[in-house]
Amino acid sequence: MNLKYIDGSVTAPLGFKASGVNARIKYDKKDVAIIYSEAPATAAGVFTTNKVKAAPVVLSMEHLADGLAQAVVVNSGYANACTGADGMAIAREMAAATAEGLSIKPDDVIVASTGVIGQQIPMDRLVPGITQAIGELGVDGGDVAAEAIMTTDTIPKKAAVQFQLAGKTMTIGGIAKGSGMINPNMATMLSFVTSDASIAPAMLKKALKYAADRSFNMVTVDGDTSTNDSLVILANGLAGNLRIETEDENFTAFRNALLELCVILAKMIARDGEGATKFIEIKVRQAASFKDGQKVAMAIANSNLVKTAIFGEDANWGRIICAVGYSGVNIDPGKVDIYLGDEKVAAAGSGLSFSEDRTREILQDKEVNITINLHLGDVDVTAWTCDFSYDYVKINADYRT
Repeated sequence: MNLKYIDGSVTAPLGFKASGVNARIKYDKKDVAIIYSEAPATAAGVFTTNKVKAAPVVLSMEHLADGLAQAVVVNSGYANACTGADGMAIAREMAAATAEGLSIKPDDVIVASTGVIGQQIPMDRLVPGITQAIGELGVDGGDVAAEAIMTTDTIPKKAAVQFQLAGKTMTIGGIAKGSGMINPNMATMLSFVTSDASIAPAMLKKALKYAADRSFNMVTVDGDTSTNDSLVILANGLAGNLRIETEDENFTAFRNALLELCVILAKMIARDGEGATKFIEIKVRQAASFKDGQKVAMAIANSNLVKTAIFGEDANWGRIICAVGYSGVNIDPGKVDIYLGDEKVAAAGSGLSFSEDRTREILQDKEVNITINLHLGDVDVTAWTCDFSYDYVKINADYRT
């Protein structure tokens, strides 16, 4: 597959429009976004595993039961979580207002919210904001939509890729938000993906789950799983390819392109972690299975001791092997090798006489690579995180106020 990275986001695929406006929910920032497909689309989603699910998550899961959708409406500033029956009514009102403005069914609208938990959204501002956003929909609206879904993010997150499928050009685009409260499952906070590929709902759901497990579910910032995490994809078929109905080579090509896009967005989330000074990539080599490699990688990525050591530029590899040991995987400690960058710091479970100067130089970089070889199989798994700095505490100490 010849994959090409292109400039764009959710409006890069054929038939998609988007917008982002300031409805005064956050007063001085864009806070309402809409993504709209001109044609009905197959759709799928992956959502938070937190038992406390926000009203928009519950409603969107209902609306995706038939594998179809045509629009997404998102607000930032208020999570609409732990808001009782009123919160569910608000989520339904968001869907209804969007559907009315677009002349589609409310069941074909996906709803998402992000922000402070436990406070009601001011609907006297949000509904006019939805109307305004519908009026401003355009093929150039992907960037402002990415901006409107941000909370503590420092940068908008967007990407798009193209590839050829049976002589047709397929495009997949996406936006995401996430900076804190990031941990599987899901580890996206919010991400919305669009495509002009023609694919059956069951195949789209399978492709999305595969991509999520290897991208957003391999990201952590702080080990907290949000009430609102949502990853949704719409595929409207306007590229004109033969509909993907089975797990054939066309399905594999689409799935792999979707995975690549999701990895790009997931890494953006890790790079933009709250208070982060360093981006950390953790590679687990020769695991017995994907699940084992995932457990080991995420144990390391979620370790505050590892993350603070990287922040302090301390080559304390003992914290890494400690996390490997409590990951829940049946590892052989006497086989574990550990690298910081290209410097091997431990072999066969024991420390080496490595260069402190070289490891300090490696850990001073803005991007740090940690490699762990388990020598147990042939599966490689990668996770992404960031360091844990003083600023993370500052940002979260007064998030609500």
